[in-house]
Amino acid sequence: MNKHTILIAGASGVVGAAAVEHFASLPDWEVIALSRRPVSQPAGVTHVSVDLTDALACQRVSEKFSGVTHLLFAALYELPELVAGWRDPRQMMVNEAMLRNILDALEPAATGLRHVTFMQGTKAYGGHVEPAPVPCKERSPRHRHENFYWLQEDLIRARQARAAWTFTVLRPQVVFGYAVSSPMNVVAAIGAYAAVQRELGLPLNFPGGGRYINGASDSRLIARAAEFAGTHEIAANETYNIVNGDVLVWQDIWGSVAERFGMVTGYDIPFSLTLEMPAHEATWARIVKRHDLKPVTLEQLIGSSWQFTDRVLAHGVAHPADSVLSTIKLRQHGFQECEDTEDSLGYWLHRMQAARLLPG
Repeated sequence: MNKHTILIAGASGVVGAAAVEHFASLPDWEVIALSRRPVSQPAGVTHVSVDLTDALACQRVSEKFSGVTHLLFAALYELPELVAGWRDPRQMMVNEAMLRNILDALEPAATGLRHVTFMQGTKAYGGHVEPAPVPCKERSPRHRHENFYWLQEDLIRARQARAAWTFTVLRPQVVFGYAVSSPMNVVAAIGAYAAVQRELGLPLNFPGGGRYINGASDSRLIARAAEFAGTHEIAANETYNIVNGDVLVWQDIWGSVAERFGMVTGYDIPFSLTLEMPAHEATWARIVKRHDLKPVTLEQLIGSSWQFTDRVLAHGVAHPADSVLSTIKLRQHGFQECEDTEDSLGYWLHRMQAARLLPG
């Protein structure tokens, strides 16, 4: 008999997909994957299709949640104008409503609920508004800007004050993983950009801006941290940065991307992926046919991840501010795992190639 049942909301996303795979591999865990669109799931995983913005739809499936002991809330709503949407009240209200709707459906049904894990990110430190401290630490006061993180956290804290369950906040940085149509999938965007450049007979030029120090979070590491959070008392009602443990300068690992695609590393040539890459649908169609990839268009594969990747690569910014998250608190509390960021990027590019979403 399973000791734990985890409900993973946002199971089709970069974090959610890795979490489903991780928890499904563990003994004593039953996994319920929640997403609006059906996606392939590991053996033994129960999938529930629901639109989290629809409160009544969440209530209609609530009987499926009676045995849930853990919730991992990795669902995310982003507006088409990704970066502008980070300051948009509509985006904030939808993300708050999605969490509220699943809690309203889950709490009465799952009387044995013990833990809730939910996601924030580097915007918690205001790095998209102004340069953030180096390193960013969880003990810092809330950055004074409107953000759905604070709406969700206030909701969770209010509910937890009268509940038997505890919660943990995880703050990753640039997440490496894969999912189709994710709004913030830098691996897919970099891989597709490389494939198009190769198809056009061009070297792998670096399209971003100036050098800066930042970091990344392998989605497998986030999943393992979620397991830690949900099974260790020390993590009750705590907030943790969760990053790979090293640092990242994109220009310094760009050559490994070129090598994976059998390309020559090019030059630093500013290039807006957001503005330029949508014009390459015909090129992508040739790539799909030549390499027998899954029949997914470039728009379907990448979506607004072009915008996110431009942001991550600091396109148009000559002197980006460093963005470094401290991992000390999580390590001091007992979670010692880490990932090599360059190897992590290579792993997820390989996974997308093996899934026939990117060419080899």
